[in-house]
Amino acid sequence: MARHSTTRRGMVLGAAATGAALALPAAALAQAKPALVGPLAPNPAEFNRQIAQFTRGATPQADGLLLDVPVLADNPSAVPVKARVTLPITDKDWCEEIIVLADLNPSPLACRLQFTALTGTAEAAVRVRLSQTQTIHALARMKSGKILAARQTVTVAASGCGM
Repeated sequence: MARHSTTRRGMVLGAAATGAALALPAAALAQAKPALVGPLAPNPAEFNRQIAQFTRGATPQADGLLLDVPVLADNPSAVPVKARVTLPITDKDWCEEIIVLADLNPSPLACRLQFTALTGTAEAAVRVRLSQTQTIHALARMKSGKILAARQTVTVAASGCGM
């Protein structure tokens, strides 16, 4: 009878070594990316200024604005973003303005749309270029002064601003 030199211990060690070898590329990819610098660097001061200018000191509420953005952006040069006010639009209270911001883009303000009472609805569909994985913010200002806010984090596969 032939004797096999493979033991259970040898098989376990071989499987562990194979698993470690397969995990190595994933560990290398999971390392932190270097921070963007120069013209591609995030501009948090401008992002905060845009928020403050739009809200005028009012506290945004989370209800009333629907934001539809993909969680994973296959093409960071043209990420579809849809924002829609879900509150009733009346002749006494309507959405005056919607802005869309990308918090880590070098120029955070991606879109600004204004509406009138005759519009009947307040919704926008745009494509935004993203420099890196970040959060998309949408803010809407109602005629009554109420500020609506929504946000969604988007993971990008590659940088869109440096292309």
